Amino acid sequence: MKQKKPVLYTELAYVLGMLLLALGTALMELADFGMSMVVAPAYLLHLKLSPALPFFSFGMAEYLLQGVLLLLLILLMRRVRLYYFFSFVTAVLYGLTLDACIALCSGLPGGGFALRAVYYVLGMVVCSMGVALFLMTYIAPEVYELLVKELSAKWRMDVGRVKTGYDCTSCLVSVIMSFMFFGFGHFEGVKAGTILCALVNGTMISAIAGAITARFEMKDALPLRRFFER
Repeated sequence: MKQKKPVLYTELAYVLGMLLLALGTALMELADFGMSMVVAPAYLLHLKLSPALPFFSFGMAEYLLQGVLLLLLILLMRRVRLYYFFSFVTAVLYGLTLDACIALCSGLPGGGFALRAVYYVLGMVVCSMGVALFLMTYIAPEVYELLVKELSAKWRMDVGRVKTGYDCTSCLVSVIMSFMFFGFGHFEGVKAGTILCALVNGTMISAIAGAITARFEMKDALPLRRFFER
């Protein structure tokens, strides 16, 4: 008899995805090897504006930029869904969680290259786990993940390939923003680690998602799927 898989509820996947994504991003910020290409534009916006506006946190930059991306998604899909606006709610919750995780990680010990490399690699893996979990829930993910999910369905392409294409585009935008904000020859937020993420993040997410679905059976704990997807 085939052994039954343990259940992972999609609502729990949503909560875990948000926590892991925020924690991973905070670890990468602490390492200072360059942010993930997905969040690098928001991070650069935070670095540029926070000296004049101290209240303008990384988390706030995240959900404001995702609001702009949501408008772009609506234009690309040529439709408006209530589900899309739930995605912005997720972005706001994520921004608050990110600021809390950054505050917690600020208490971690600093160190040289080796310790920073550990923080960075750990952060990159944890972020990939968070994104993979977000893609498995019916609750609207962040606008970043929503954009990948919707476009991969529209174009009937593997989500990993669409994710890699989006990441590379975001990386290029981040480089341009860095030049505009801080001048040529001085990179902020976009460093060697950013390029590494752009190349491997999509593949990592696909591998982690495959491992999760192979190990767990995904089920809804609450009868809310129709409410979120109508």
